[in-house]
Amino acid sequence: MRVAVIQSNYLPWRGYFDIIHDVDVFVFYDDVQYDKHGWRNRNRIKCEHGVRWLTVPVRHGGLGPQQLVDVAIDESRAWARKHVATLRQCYAHAPHTDAYLPELEEILGRPRRSLVELDLDVALLLARWLEVDVRLLRSSELGVAGARSDRLLSICRRLGAERYLSGDAARAYLDVELFTTGGVAVEWQTYAHPVYHQLHGDFVSHLSAIDLVLNCGRSSAAILACTA
Repeated sequence: MRVAVIQSNYLPWRGYFDIIHDVDVFVFYDDVQYDKHGWRNRNRIKCEHGVRWLTVPVRHGGLGPQQLVDVAIDESRAWARKHVATLRQCYAHAPHTDAYLPELEEILGRPRRSLVELDLDVALLLARWLEVDVRLLRSSELGVAGARSDRLLSICRRLGAERYLSGDAARAYLDVELFTTGGVAVEWQTYAHPVYHQLHGDFVSHLSAIDLVLNCGRSSAAILACTA
């Protein structure tokens, strides 16, 4: 069995689903410290005048360090309506906007307090559109303690994994020797970003996967599979 453990992202980029595609079990790492300058509550799309950020406002002022699972959305701000309006404006001429955006609009508009629940709902929607079928779990529901590499290894062993697939950025801190000693082989994501038809000039990589879906529609799954 092959497992990956990664924090939830808002409107994740295509490489996120590349990893999901390549494992048997994908664990959303949701009970770690929230990094407010990361990708948990924001991502990028492409508009006529360049790249734009879509950011979900969260409540963190005066709360001190929080686990990701405890981060609440600031629902006093009309962020969902603004995100949909921005997507509709930026992808007005994309061939598949009308087919996909209404369902995303419905999901973004659901009342919820938890950022993680929003991230998971959106990730599951994009995974379905990209025809990615995998078992998805949350680390907060596994009851596995520990820190950093020790905990990641414990999650793998808890699930009976023989292989752990990691993003390349983790090379800086992952204790590969610990995994080897624990009987779990570490494998690294080898990722080549595909170039696909995009609006607004030269191709821009590493955007939210919504850019792929609205531009390529049902062909998005084949584009994912050809490099996954």
